[in-house]
Amino acid sequence: MLTPVERISVSPVFVGRSAELAELTAALRRAGEGQPQALLIAGDAGVGKTRLLEEFVCAAARTGAVVAMGGCIEIGADGLPYAPMVTALRALHQALGVEVELAAAGNEGRLSQLLPELGQAAPEAHDEFGRARLFEHTAQLFERLAADRTIVLALEDLHWSDRSTRELLVYLLRSLRNSRFVIVGTYRSDDLHRRHPLRPFLAELERLRIVQRLELPRLGRTEVADQLTGILDGAPEARLLERIFRRSEGIPFFVEELAASYQAGCSTGLTDSLRDLLMVRVEALPEPVQPVLRALAQGGSAVEYGLLRAVLEQGEDELFAALRTAVDANVLRPTARGDGYCFRHALVREAVADDLLPGEGSRIKRRYATVLTEQPQLVPAEERVTRLANYWYSAGEPARALPVALDASREARRRNAFAEQLQMLERALELWDRVPEDVLAELRPADYAESYPACSCDEDPNGACCERLRLVDVFAEAAVAARLCGERERCLSLCKQALRLIDEESDPSRAAWFWAMRSRVSTKMTQDGGRSELAHARRLVENRPPSSVQAEVFGRLAACDMVDWPEPEDIALAERAVLIARQVGAETVGLHARVTLGTLLVILGRQEEGLSELHEVHRRALELQEPDLLSRVYVNLSDTLEGLGRSAEAAEAARSGCRMARSNGLLGAAGPILRGNLVESLLSLGQQAEAEDLLDTAPADLGSGIDRGFLHRLRADLALLRDDLPAAAEHLARAKESIGPAKAQDWLPMSTLVIRIAVANGRFDEARAELLKVIDTGYPKGKERYIWPILVYGAAAEADSRGLPALDADRARVLDLVRGVVAGMETPWPLSPSWSLLLDAELARAEGASEPDGYLRAVEALEPLGLPHPLGLALFRAAEASAVQGDRAAAAGLLHRAEAQAVAHGDLRLQREAARLADRARLRSAHGTAAPAPAEPQPVLFNLTPREQAVLNLVALGRTNRQIADELYISPKTASVHVSNILAKLEVTGRGEAAALAHRLHLVG
Repeated sequence: MLTPVERISVSPVFVGRSAELAELTAALRRAGEGQPQALLIAGDAGVGKTRLLEEFVCAAARTGAVVAMGGCIEIGADGLPYAPMVTALRALHQALGVEVELAAAGNEGRLSQLLPELGQAAPEAHDEFGRARLFEHTAQLFERLAADRTIVLALEDLHWSDRSTRELLVYLLRSLRNSRFVIVGTYRSDDLHRRHPLRPFLAELERLRIVQRLELPRLGRTEVADQLTGILDGAPEARLLERIFRRSEGIPFFVEELAASYQAGCSTGLTDSLRDLLMVRVEALPEPVQPVLRALAQGGSAVEYGLLRAVLEQGEDELFAALRTAVDANVLRPTARGDGYCFRHALVREAVADDLLPGEGSRIKRRYATVLTEQPQLVPAEERVTRLANYWYSAGEPARALPVALDASREARRRNAFAEQLQMLERALELWDRVPEDVLAELRPADYAESYPACSCDEDPNGACCERLRLVDVFAEAAVAARLCGERERCLSLCKQALRLIDEESDPSRAAWFWAMRSRVSTKMTQDGGRSELAHARRLVENRPPSSVQAEVFGRLAACDMVDWPEPEDIALAERAVLIARQVGAETVGLHARVTLGTLLVILGRQEEGLSELHEVHRRALELQEPDLLSRVYVNLSDTLEGLGRSAEAAEAARSGCRMARSNGLLGAAGPILRGNLVESLLSLGQQAEAEDLLDTAPADLGSGIDRGFLHRLRADLALLRDDLPAAAEHLARAKESIGPAKAQDWLPMSTLVIRIAVANGRFDEARAELLKVIDTGYPKGKERYIWPILVYGAAAEADSRGLPALDADRARVLDLVRGVVAGMETPWPLSPSWSLLLDAELARAEGASEPDGYLRAVEALEPLGLPHPLGLALFRAAEASAVQGDRAAAAGLLHRAEAQAVAHGDLRLQREAARLADRARLRSAHGTAAPAPAEPQPVLFNLTPREQAVLNLVALGRTNRQIADELYISPKTASVHVSNILAKLEVTGRGEAAALAHRLHLVG
């Protein structure tokens, strides 16, 4: 008869964690007020993380919060995706029932990947947007459920979490705002070696404001005494307390183990090794229990009762007796979902597994694999194939492990768990050469090569050579998985290995496919953005029969040029891609090529034809409900409309795109660039408040580096409108850092900002250097929308810096270069005439021949556009020129109109410039405006100190050194020193030049 260990070994008293429990309770209260919270409980193994979590969960339930618990299982590190989320969502479904189904309405097909109870999974495009859609719909589910209740998502053992779960958690924490939502996770801090995958996850979370980490310390002597009092039902003897405290080192779990040993009469003879300590209670159990524990230790973190019974082949009564003994001894406990058993502490399971004899572990794993193969219903469907793959692999059976690993990779792909798919495919690559040929011959490409092109071998056009799966096919699937999970370097390595297996002469399409894949991952890793790889792919398929690969290569080449350096030849290339895609029936490839074609037509001068093409693709994409295609259409359509000066239409297209992205779970993919396009159009329309709100609420780390750089550039634009020069410079620097090797559409707008910020700070040499850099680099056709502002602001900088000797000498050459750029412009652009007139006026001002008429002609051309910018700038310059000529009435009227446009554009900087002009030209009474109070201190120009600026103001008024001294209460000698410093900083030779320059640059009133 089996006899359980007497007395309890778990303290009924919760000791030593009152501060941490208070922190958790406070976070729960904040979440109830609509502030999402995330808490990470860290500590050594056995320090009491689970007990603290259980106490908090009970406290949360008493407040009415709904708690969903899930645990990461060790198999997750080998490819079982979303395991804790599946468990937690099931618990949520059990607690709320139909409310979960209502919250998932419309998204059941995708959410069923995590919660099968919602029904059959919808057909899903497993592309780079598939995971984004799943993540966004999961966030929407929690957002809806937490609208009128507090939801607590509790996840244990994050050190075993799979990558997909970690990335989903990060997405939830960044996406859920103003929700009554709490995430609590536990992990072993002593398990986090330097390369542990949880470390970058934790580093990423620490940047989020709502995340709080709780480090659980070990217990002190008094707390250990309290714990032992609860276990022993009485105060421990002093000697026993000293011995247990010293040997446990304050780890509550070790305190329990030592106390259990003491209760069992094993108070002497213990070794100091951790394994022996952990095995004390296990070895004290009767012999019939030992094989059950050994089998359970090899089954994973948790094993279903039916599977365990089948593996052990024991009678039900005998097995139940053994399990009850182990549970009563607090070695095992039932699983949370109630269908199996697990070790109460993972350290004990590890110790039991380590204690097995050589070969014993493989034998048990083989038994698990055999049983699960014959009786797959013994485990949940979503875990079945991955666990089977791990069992066969650990059993040392390559012939059985390879096909199941491929099955597991396909299942992971179906769930958009690309990191876990990659792990299984890499295992298949590892096993390939160890598998007999007859097993390999049974594998079919149709089952495992979903992303790979159909066979197009020239030597065998019927594809008979590819009726079996080849090693290169597995490389292709692994390369796709690596790209989709962000492992760019790994994807590149897999492509290189695969290309060594391919004969480019006999199998050009497959080779071209890998070269195109290399291009996709090289976009942000090489200076040419992957164009050289695409060019090589083109050479491989150029004169080959039509294929989807050929169409994709041509389309991608045209798209690569579209965003960087478009040429008329790219239109022909895109048209060729469209034609080939139609011939081979690759509709999606063809539609993407048509998006590229339409955009190229617009930016190269055939605007109406291009817009018509984009609208046609938009209609077809809506019919097909292709989210990734729709997102690209909205991105390109909103951008081209903005470039044509049709900002209202562009804003509407971007808004529609944002709505589509949200409903299809693409806010983390296409969402950032669509948000940026909307902000850009709103700034053009003068709707600054909405633009600012969109930028403020944009998740900081979603999207690519280019997307984040785009948003930082727009923040710099907004800061410049506010006249906040330090913020503008900071965001510009972050934009450059985020974007890296930039395309023309990225670096040209930043050049405009560089010039404007430099001029605003009085650094005219930097402004000229940036202008000359753009001129020397040249500009691509179709990018006139970016070139005109650079030329206008560059010419304005030359005009503003007249009188600076260091710049005057070369000014004529610089202005001639600007005119040369204008003469070389060929592409017709709707806004060119108005910008050209404004540039002519600024060039004249730079040569000292400023006339109001030049600016008024620009005003006449700009007014019909209905955009406040650059109309406000043209009106301001016209007012300035009129004031110089002495026509104060005309100047006052123009200045009033300029201020109205500045207000409409939200341009605080232009408003201040207008107020200064009103002061200098004594126009205030004419229009009745006053300078707005500065929100921030004005920038210091030319490194002048505040005292030097005051002295310069008096110099400009014609004061002598003695008069300056009297007004500022300083000595004449000190005044003389200040004047000398001012002349040196302004690089002028006398007081007259200093006064003239100060007035021209608006350094004084």
